[in-house]
Amino acid sequence: MFTGIIEAIGSISTLTDLGDNFRLVVKTGKMDMGDVHLGDSIATSGVCLTVVDKGSDFYAADVSAETIKLTGFAHYSVGHKVNLEKAMLTNSRFGGHIVSGHVDGVGKVEAINEHSNYIEVWVKAPAELAKYIAHKGSITVDGVSLTVNEVKGASFMLWLIPHTLKETVIGQYKVGTHVNLEVDVIARYLERLLLGDKAADDNTHAGSDLSMAFLAEHGYLK
Repeated sequence: MFTGIIEAIGSISTLTDLGDNFRLVVKTGKMDMGDVHLGDSIATSGVCLTVVDKGSDFYAADVSAETIKLTGFAHYSVGHKVNLEKAMLTNSRFGGHIVSGHVDGVGKVEAINEHSNYIEVWVKAPAELAKYIAHKGSITVDGVSLTVNEVKGASFMLWLIPHTLKETVIGQYKVGTHVNLEVDVIARYLERLLLGDKAADDNTHAGSDLSMAFLAEHGYLK
């Protein structure tokens, strides 16, 4: 589990095609690798990866072709900057929100508006994720725990302070940049819970039967 508080900006040094998967080597920048062991997890721009090799300033992970396809990794190349966070310790501060490192979809930066002491970034999420994105709710963007400041359909807006821009890859975003999105896990559990007994139906898929009509029929809406 992660918290969405980024520890360092890293960069992809090699990306090797192994046939069934890819071997990714990441230079870790200022992140301390002294307490990292083989088999540990590191969130790499929001994607939970397992360390299969490591050194004082790098780690390697194997990434499936499916992961490449379903995340922003499809747009990465050697030299690409990535946000890094080691898995949370039980005795560490919980500064962000619950982040699993399982990307739900890839969004795209629609607009960037600069203000005197912050920037405003609009991101277009995949349509199927819109229902999980709430005003003042939490969302993970490239592994960063952020607060949603405004929502319009499947698009949402973020206010970002200079510290966040300096310490994460968000400072390098441009219109058209693809970003990894993970919605708040509580929203997903709530969706499943609201299905009640229907959740055990073999024909029920996540989110497929949860609608305004369903909520009204079962007394959740008046």
